[in-house]
Amino acid sequence: MSAVVVVGAGIVGSSVAYHLARQAVPVTLLDQGPSPATGATGDSFAWIGGYGGDWPGGAQDLRGSVLADYRRLETELPHVAVRWTGSLAWTDAQAKHDSRLGPSRFRVGGSDIAVLEPNLRNPPEQAIHTPSDGGVDPTAMTSALVDAARAHGAMVIHNSIVTSLKMAGGHVEGVLSSTGFHAAGTVVLAAGTGIPELAEPLLAGLPVAASPACLVRLKAPPGLVKTIVASPDFEVREVRDGDLFLTLPHVEDKSATSFEQATQDALRRLQCLFRGSDCCRLLGYCQWP
Repeated sequence: MSAVVVVGAGIVGSSVAYHLARQAVPVTLLDQGPSPATGATGDSFAWIGGYGGDWPGGAQDLRGSVLADYRRLETELPHVAVRWTGSLAWTDAQAKHDSRLGPSRFRVGGSDIAVLEPNLRNPPEQAIHTPSDGGVDPTAMTSALVDAARAHGAMVIHNSIVTSLKMAGGHVEGVLSSTGFHAAGTVVLAAGTGIPELAEPLLAGLPVAASPACLVRLKAPPGLVKTIVASPDFEVREVRDGDLFLTLPHVEDKSATSFEQATQDALRRLQCLFRGSDCCRLLGYCQWP
């Protein structure tokens, strides 16, 4: 019996398992995939520190500690490095959100933007620069957390589909899965959109909704994009030298033809935005969920 069973080896579950194991807590990490980050984590943009999007329940107040935690992880986990490139944003949503700038965020004009992103063909008149932002390779980061958890004594079981919680007297005693019953004093559900179904016996409504996203991977000249760029059409960053991640608005028509068209349109918009991007080529794309 483990003190804790963690369900889901995405970035959240792997982090929970690692930090528990590092404190010598007996922990078992279960994941339905053959390797870490095969769900939403592997298809995430992995922008660390961005102010955009939805920050429920005061989560934005955690931003500073998140940045500090990632810097700590860089010292603890081998072969993991955050690309602390900063971000540059000039979307309509940012303009509304940024009427009151937070700490370490600056309005910059065209000349400064041209220095930060020298390959922009037509820099905007104004943007928001956040030097402290960064990004990671989400799959590499998650794999590093899982490996470190295992090194600290955690049991990691892949291809284990958790079907339900094992309840007795109103208390959780563990989980039932395709690899058998795993007893635990505490169960941590980190299975993303699979959490509400697993939590049904607890009679606690957990509205975990899918966050639709399209991610495109491109091969590009190294250094074509210097920062994390959030433009009105897409977000793009260099995840490693010469490899770009680019996010698109969710494509409602999920047919292969429509998605292929949207991807090609995004590539053309990138080429319009950045000098030297004519030689970019498509490596792959996906839509989640």
